[in-house]
Amino acid sequence: MTPRARRAAFSIILFFAVCATVGSVLQRRVGAQSSADESQLRDNLKSFTNVYALVEQNYAEPLNGDKADTAIYGGAIPGMLRVLDPHSNFYDPKAYAKMREDQHGRYYGVGMVIQQQIIEGKAKTYVITPYENTPSFRAGIRPGDVISMVDGKTTDGMTSDLVAKALKGPKGTHVQVTVVREGQTKPLDFDLIRDEIPHPSVDLKYEIRPGVGYVHLTQFQETTAQEVIEAIDGFSNLKGLVLDLRGNPGGLLSQAVEVCDHLLAKGQGIVSQRGRAYPDQNYSATHGNDGKTFPIVVLVNKNTASAAEIVSGALQDHDRALIVGETTFGKGLVQTVYNLSENTGLALTTYHYYTPSGRLIQRNYSGVSLYDYYYNHAGASPNDATNREVKLTDAGRTVYGGGGITPDEKIESPKSNHFQDSLLYKSAFFHFAAHYLANRSVDKNFQVDEPVLSEFRQYLTSQSIPWTEADLTTNMDWLKVSIKEKIVTSQFGQLQGLRTLADWDPMVQKALTFLPEAQALEDNVQKVLTQKAEARSAALR
Repeated sequence: MTPRARRAAFSIILFFAVCATVGSVLQRRVGAQSSADESQLRDNLKSFTNVYALVEQNYAEPLNGDKADTAIYGGAIPGMLRVLDPHSNFYDPKAYAKMREDQHGRYYGVGMVIQQQIIEGKAKTYVITPYENTPSFRAGIRPGDVISMVDGKTTDGMTSDLVAKALKGPKGTHVQVTVVREGQTKPLDFDLIRDEIPHPSVDLKYEIRPGVGYVHLTQFQETTAQEVIEAIDGFSNLKGLVLDLRGNPGGLLSQAVEVCDHLLAKGQGIVSQRGRAYPDQNYSATHGNDGKTFPIVVLVNKNTASAAEIVSGALQDHDRALIVGETTFGKGLVQTVYNLSENTGLALTTYHYYTPSGRLIQRNYSGVSLYDYYYNHAGASPNDATNREVKLTDAGRTVYGGGGITPDEKIESPKSNHFQDSLLYKSAFFHFAAHYLANRSVDKNFQVDEPVLSEFRQYLTSQSIPWTEADLTTNMDWLKVSIKEKIVTSQFGQLQGLRTLADWDPMVQKALTFLPEAQALEDNVQKVLTQKAEARSAALR
């Protein structure tokens, strides 16, 4: 074998060794591991190395460059894990580094989201948005700017990943960025000083109505609990809260537990982990909310998963919040991440999540393809209790397990039509905003009126994007908010754009109408718990 091939083969042997170590722990917990099992593992490893050696020696093309790594990292290991369950996962060096960066919630760079787009047959790297209060934002870089050079080197032929890598670097170092901006006759040069770039999980928090706070939580990372606590405590005289967990894929369990701890009463259960290899673990509120209560509506959809489902399930089981939206994803498998060699990692399923009432969060994945599991899951009907676990909340309400968190009140996600999809696919609003602001600016009272719409029509025609007046009329509200969001984002920053969307969002507006019901839920459970406590006290007399 070549050195690279030996290294690739070693990676999978180490991978199997880690799995074997986990298996040994498991066997010591549930019974002695037989010598026959150990012999079978050795035979399997020998079979793999023999097959790999034959491939490496005889394949029609040499396994050099990235092909050897791809055979192992992209083929052998992921293929084995997919047989186990949809969530056990292998991280190659690039993916492992990205996962760790996401968990930390920060990195060093200039603070902008970039994306490569093909315009007139040529790949260009666009600034999608600079994060607020970062070097790129403070310097005046805008959405729609095209990055043409980094440190004097052209970006032609570079992927967006390579451009992003060039922009990152140690804190305090300089990077020269040249951009091309519509309306400017010459490229613009920026001397940026790299800094620590926070990537908060709470990307929007504001008083959406008098006394009512709105918090949008994108994921659960190392800073999440503190962000959520600061957001909630930052509202003065809070009379209600909408916690938006739509599209939240989850993340760190510890952060989900801390978020719940701030909202539940001391001692109330949050989540339990049950597996074979290790003892069960139960998590409860250790500090509690000190009796500070207010109605909570949690907004979820079919892409709300994992840690976000733990929070939703715990608040629902204790009748602390009204869950509205769509049935959640149903990801209740717990992965333990093992650090392997070559800066790789293995996320192996070791537990199942259960809500305080005993509901299994994970939905059934037997006989379902990986594609269908992730992309064709429409969620079970809240009224469909067939083959679903039946449990009770603290106040005696019926809830169902084994398929995500079923909302108390269903709110359908808006469905897009062909015209909307076409505009989004071609990034029409993004590019129109750069065009509109090329030779003008707007203030915070900006509204999309008829002159703006007239210019938008002309822009669509100039870009050969088909449209009719009927298309515009039918989608008018959506068009206006989509245009406004991109323009105010470019002029004032991402937070103003996100707030523009939330103020219009039909699901958010519907969720707000359920705050009185959430208050009634809170009042009722307090009454029920008081009655139960009085009954226990009387029984002891």
